[in-house]
Amino acid sequence: MRNWNCFSPRCIAFGEGKASETGAFAAQWGRGRALVVTGPYLLRSGTVEPVLRSLREAGLLGPIYSDIDSEPTDRHVDEALALFRHEGCGTIVACGGGGPIDVAKAVSLLHANGGHIRDYRGVGRVRKPGVPILAIPTTAGSGSEVSGTTIITDTAAHEKLLVISPYLMPEAAILDPELTFGMPPALTAATGVDALTHAIESCVSRKATELTIEFSLRAAGRLARFLPVAFAAPDHAEARGECLLGSLEAGIAFTNSSVGLVHGMARPLGAKFGVPHGVSNAVLLETVMGFSLPGAPERYARLARAMGADADGFSPEAARAGLRLVHDLVRELHIPKLRDLLSREAFEAQLPTMVREAIASGSPDNNPRLASPEEIAALYEAAFSFSEE
Repeated sequence: MRNWNCFSPRCIAFGEGKASETGAFAAQWGRGRALVVTGPYLLRSGTVEPVLRSLREAGLLGPIYSDIDSEPTDRHVDEALALFRHEGCGTIVACGGGGPIDVAKAVSLLHANGGHIRDYRGVGRVRKPGVPILAIPTTAGSGSEVSGTTIITDTAAHEKLLVISPYLMPEAAILDPELTFGMPPALTAATGVDALTHAIESCVSRKATELTIEFSLRAAGRLARFLPVAFAAPDHAEARGECLLGSLEAGIAFTNSSVGLVHGMARPLGAKFGVPHGVSNAVLLETVMGFSLPGAPERYARLARAMGADADGFSPEAARAGLRLVHDLVRELHIPKLRDLLSREAFEAQLPTMVREAIASGSPDNNPRLASPEEIAALYEAAFSFSEE
């Protein structure tokens, strides 16, 4: 049996109504008044109100930074950090999708360590822990509430910077399915396929362990079953809860085993063209999964069965049953094609840079089947030219 370590928040709270207990969690795990990091729609719609009310009642509500209306950038980090310091806060409460949670992690990192987020790009370059973070997801997708990673776009370079450190792990993750009710179908689909990609890639990763594989398989099974239900019925309580739990399980899995080639190739699509992270993964998943199958047919076969495919044994054909299921699921969720999101001219102009940045991210090194630069370029092309025929 291999040696391995497992990282997770000190506290994971799950269940309907848990958002209304944020103040109590902040009193237990935080260090004083909290900067709340969220998005403008979540603030306007009242989604975040249970969190704010709970912090207010506990006497811990500080300023609110809610300008994250896109993929998180270094501008968002700088503005939130300035507000955190100006108001003398000691805790960060992040409520939203992966964007607000990633910004919160970057603020915590830079407050303690200084510099620019680019200084910490890569693995293990953060010198000391920052202030406590309480992460409250409002989408079932990123898994950022239980991960030691943050991804921030460098606006000057149009590049996504991946930082990995156990010091980025939130102190507490608070998952309340009620905060995900009413999520628009397109966002449900994109974030849900993001979570499914986490489950699939963490299962077949070269760094997967006995523990993470079990989390991956459970997550893939929940998401394959309940994501179509949540997509069709936005307020279906059971489906929302199961998708959020699947996202959590996938987050724990990839945090401790890493993702692979899909994520490596997805990051440049977001940085160069502004394609949301979940959509970037979704438009690449089927193509890259087909390429990767020969590298781990046994694990792909286990995934196929977990997702409900009729697959016996561990043969390549059993593995392909999972690929067919993913094909059908992506169509059912109305995921766009890559060619619908950017022009052929823009795609070709950025292709060499995207290949370089995909490799530089490090994620492709964990893929079960390694890809050369030429193969990565061919996969981008295959995804762009993908046809149902």
